[in-house]
Amino acid sequence: MATVPETPGKPGTPSLDKPTEPPRSGTSRPTTGEFVRSVGLRWDTAVGVLLVAVFLVGLGTTDGFASSGNLAFAFNDISEVALIALPMTLLVVAGQIDLSVASMLGLGSALTGALWNAGWAFETIVPVVLLVGVAGGLLNGWLVTRVGLPSLAVTIGTLALYRGLASVALGSDAVTDFPQNYSRWAVDTTTVPGTFLTYPVVLFIVLAVITAVVLHATSFGRSLFAIGAQEDAAYFAGIRVKRFKLILFVVTGLVSSFAGVVFTLRYGSARADNGLGFEMLVIASVLLGGVDFDGGKGTLFGAVAGVLLIGVLKNLLTLNDVPNEVQVIVTGLLLVASVLTPRIVAAAVERRHRRAGTAPAPPTAPSPVSSTSSRTS
Repeated sequence: MATVPETPGKPGTPSLDKPTEPPRSGTSRPTTGEFVRSVGLRWDTAVGVLLVAVFLVGLGTTDGFASSGNLAFAFNDISEVALIALPMTLLVVAGQIDLSVASMLGLGSALTGALWNAGWAFETIVPVVLLVGVAGGLLNGWLVTRVGLPSLAVTIGTLALYRGLASVALGSDAVTDFPQNYSRWAVDTTTVPGTFLTYPVVLFIVLAVITAVVLHATSFGRSLFAIGAQEDAAYFAGIRVKRFKLILFVVTGLVSSFAGVVFTLRYGSARADNGLGFEMLVIASVLLGGVDFDGGKGTLFGAVAGVLLIGVLKNLLTLNDVPNEVQVIVTGLLLVASVLTPRIVAAAVERRHRRAGTAPAPPTAPSPVSSTSSRTS
């Protein structure tokens, strides 16, 4: 997460048409993705297979697990986490992270309640809350890109800041009685006719498709992979590194504040501590889906599979009366496993290559970023 000068593409800098292979730490070490491919299965596909396996276990062991009512509840229960996981995936691919997302959700919820209590129209409250989310994202992005602070340190600070502002806005009070013509669209009892999909889930599906196209089929998405793989090389390739990262933080703040509105309407209650701990679920989902914490690798399909896996597993544990504390432990273990497993597998593959006396394949080069639209003007 090193910083780079503001103006990229200086005269005399190396050509970017064929960027030098990034000398990442442990360049000779095969990645987890390479190992998984060597046995014929991608990491994100493996997560998808695990999701199906958990679903089948629930189907065979728990009564009512596959009922439309329970599926509507299960997917709607994870909708805010799923929404935030979309921009978080882009951030992690670019080698950044935002730990303040749950606090921004809480701030959005608290502001919604405070302004509703003050007699504001709900149609006015939502744009104000979204603007606050944009401002929070701008603050994170400015501190990271302009001041040069690491995103981990910055967002730990704003995690506390935004949660504190939520408490200032609403205190320990809870605000209820939001307009039914809006809140009914967020609850799990209102589904799209003929399906078990709730409207927040449908919104997530639409945004997921848009995010997948942006990440995997546009020069902007390819630029994010290049930034995450090696930021300096991306900069010398003419990519507006700081601008792209700033955009990601702003979008993340915007989506997190919107998730606060959805959460408030779904539960019919605005509180300053709404969404407490959600940042762990979001990050666990993204990393579990195979998005590399160091940036430069991952797919949106994997992140979505990770979200669904955590949601289905959480629902299955709840139906079997597993205490909430145990569910938190399971989530924490998944987060640790998603970070630790790739390292263990990579070390095992490296040992295997050493014993065989063969050099492992070099890591996959970052996607080419040749589009002129991504170069600085």
